[in-house]
Amino acid sequence: MHNNLQQRDLVDLLFRQSYAVLFANLVIPLPVLYIFRNALSPTAMVCWLAALYALTLGRIVLARAYFRQAPAHTLGKNWLWGNTLLSWSSSLLWGWLGWAGFAHGDPQLFAFTCIVLTGLVCGAVPSLSAYPPAYIGSLTAMLLPLLVLCLSVADEQHTTYSFFIVCLAGVNLYYSRVTYRSLCETIRLRQENSELVQSLREQRDRARSADQAKSRFLAAASHDLRQPIHALGLFVGALSALAERGPVDSRQARDIATRLRAMLGNLGDLLNGLLDISRLDAGVVPVAREPISLHKLFADLQEEFAGTARERELRWRVQDSRQWVDSDPLLLKRVLDNLLSNAFRYTQDGGVLLGCRRRGAELEIQVLDTGIGIHSSQQEVIFDEFVQLHNAERDRKQGLGLGLAIVRHTARLLGHPLALTSQPGRGTCFSLRVPLTEAPLQAPSMPLAETCRGPELGIMVVEDEFDVLQGLCKLLEVWGHRVYPGTSALLACQRHIEASRCGRAPVDLILSDYRLGEGQTGADAVRRIRSYLSRKVPALIITGDTSPERLREAAASGSQLLHKPLDTDQLRAAIASSQELTSSA
Repeated sequence: MHNNLQQRDLVDLLFRQSYAVLFANLVIPLPVLYIFRNALSPTAMVCWLAALYALTLGRIVLARAYFRQAPAHTLGKNWLWGNTLLSWSSSLLWGWLGWAGFAHGDPQLFAFTCIVLTGLVCGAVPSLSAYPPAYIGSLTAMLLPLLVLCLSVADEQHTTYSFFIVCLAGVNLYYSRVTYRSLCETIRLRQENSELVQSLREQRDRARSADQAKSRFLAAASHDLRQPIHALGLFVGALSALAERGPVDSRQARDIATRLRAMLGNLGDLLNGLLDISRLDAGVVPVAREPISLHKLFADLQEEFAGTARERELRWRVQDSRQWVDSDPLLLKRVLDNLLSNAFRYTQDGGVLLGCRRRGAELEIQVLDTGIGIHSSQQEVIFDEFVQLHNAERDRKQGLGLGLAIVRHTARLLGHPLALTSQPGRGTCFSLRVPLTEAPLQAPSMPLAETCRGPELGIMVVEDEFDVLQGLCKLLEVWGHRVYPGTSALLACQRHIEASRCGRAPVDLILSDYRLGEGQTGADAVRRIRSYLSRKVPALIITGDTSPERLREAAASGSQLLHKPLDTDQLRAAIASSQELTSSA
């Protein structure tokens, strides 16, 4: 690529710098012929001048035609060799004139001829050095006739002329080579500067685009966060006002509690969506590939979305497949869940189809709908966070605008190419290419989740936010666990020491926030408590940080990672899971 660009620029220079030589070929011949009027016949002079002007006119026409052509044509060899052959022909005419001047025998004409040829040979260096064969041929055509003549006359004077002609040729060939290298270096530096400028422009455009996307992201996230928080404040205010009047009616309390739970659910969905994107960006989402039966996966999805189809009065059809694909079953199902949810959300009439087509060694899973469609100018934008083309009011019933962003990130993590085709008013087709694989000898079975309540445990809790610490301890105590809380690992250990003085105080689990005070992390707290206990107690680290760097650091600690806002069922399951791992170790 760089060689082609350099060659094109050299050809361009060859044509641009030839104008000086063309001007010389139009002006210089007339005074030269005046000096040669006694050495040449009028017929020879007229023929020589006509031939030189014809060649010069041809070179002018060729140069103008070259600059009128598109850049794609400037690399053609016809242009290059056309210019070169015309240059050689003009130089040969000057070489013949030099031979005639020497052959006449007039010493003054000798000197004049030497001056003219030396000037032409030297002047052609900057004009023709962009293409070395052009200059070498021109120099040879101008000096060779004169050199042959001098060598044919075996006297001291002509031998001296031969020596000077050879020296002139050698010096000018050297400077032509230096000029060619300088031109190549100049072009190379110019190309590098152009590439650097282009790269800087692209980086500037990406930075501007990222800044605009960040502004849109923050605006949408701020709105979607404020809405449930605003509603929470109103419901808490209503509950407080009812309490000020006296005992709160149980029906009203349940109603407000239900609405509070719904608002917390909306807030949790938003934060969990943001967390999922951050975890995908951070690369801390584990991928467990295994053979997946599309028959089983499609059957689960058909049952899952059957109620949605009935509720929206849409046709819901699944094309069964007996193929097996190689992917992560949880992540693949999540991608299809999001694509199908999106299809049902934006389809008012018609239906939704889930199917697949074989593409060589891959299977293309397709989600088709007869919905409103997406314009081609917006088909890239819809994969950005918080983008909802048909939800300008940010109605949370239509989702949060994170589903397709998660789909893109997850598909990239799995290495499954994602494609989109759509026509406004006619529907949309999302497709995901997944590699085919052979069916296993025995289909893997999903472990059943245990929901039974675990034994009462001793738990050391480290949380630097006092309100959160109180709430977490209260919850654990209601579940029947014994808690040793502290805003730092040291304080938690002190509480355990105090409890030990009153009797047996076992520690079965460490529960710590990730970001603690004084620059400490949950991983640091876990290490200190384990050192205090002199054994490796299971640990759960809870984090509200969604930055990819912090997520990678927390995941590297080796402890099980939980994310805020933490669902109580999720916390209970994580505690039970930590004890199962301990008992099986």
